[in-house]
Amino acid sequence: MAVERDDACDLLCLDLPHAEEIRSGLPGLPEVEPAAAAARALGDPTRLTIAAALHSGGELCVCDVSWVVGHAKNLVSHHLRQLKIAGMVSARRDGRLVMYELTERGRVLVSTVLGDAAFDELVQG
Repeated sequence: MAVERDDACDLLCLDLPHAEEIRSGLPGLPEVEPAAAAARALGDPTRLTIAAALHSGGELCVCDVSWVVGHAKNLVSHHLRQLKIAGMVSARRDGRLVMYELTERGRVLVSTVLGDAAFDELVQG
């Protein structure tokens, strides 16, 4: 008895001109790898929460982020480093403080992942 699958075509068909047009327009590996790294960086709930705090608060130091998200400074520092490596945040030194903020890519991706409703809730409540 054959098992029927809903996720595969029953016929071998290919609209070659259309498929080739799509294939030729796909981004190359140099463009895809950083985007995948950024998406992976937000796949961790702690990092996504930290990124959401930066989205709402703008530029923050590790101490502020730590207090806002309710995690230890060393854990927050580790996650901020990971977000920086992924190109999601930038950092600058201000005396003895290191200030972090989302990059443009970070702002766009966090907004996309969480949706505007999540930020409306943060502002209102």
